[in-house]
Amino acid sequence: MERRMKRKIIARGIWGFPVGIAIGYLITIFSSFVWGNGYYSPCMPELVSSMESEIHAVMLQALLCGALGADCAAGSIIWEIESWSVVKRTGIYFLAICAVMLPTAYFMYWMERSIAGFLSYFGIFALIFLLIWVIQYMLGRRDVKKMNENLSIEKR
Repeated sequence: MERRMKRKIIARGIWGFPVGIAIGYLITIFSSFVWGNGYYSPCMPELVSSMESEIHAVMLQALLCGALGADCAAGSIIWEIESWSVVKRTGIYFLAICAVMLPTAYFMYWMERSIAGFLSYFGIFALIFLLIWVIQYMLGRRDVKKMNENLSIEKR
């Protein structure tokens, strides 16, 4: 891998770490609003119990959310490898995100710790990934169509 590409991956990962923490924090606000009965819950109660203090649980959650953000941001470089097919890019990006998301969800108690819980969480994650992918794909097609229209207008 060329040096420029490595620098890009590292830079995106560094940028993605605080973004991951921010998104994780926003999720705790949203989930507390929906399920907290007027109280803020910074992380799952099971995580607090397993960590023996709320601050340790919150610190672990922040680190793992940051790592997840860094993984997503650094992995986005995959979409710039034009020699790969869309299917290959999608599959590798999905696997890269799963490699961090699923262990994070398990350790943070975001999923029920059972086969059924894992499969349910994975299914929801895959559906959300697919939905975002389809939206991005449609936006990309629209942009290509606009560019092609502009090119045909310029040729006249």
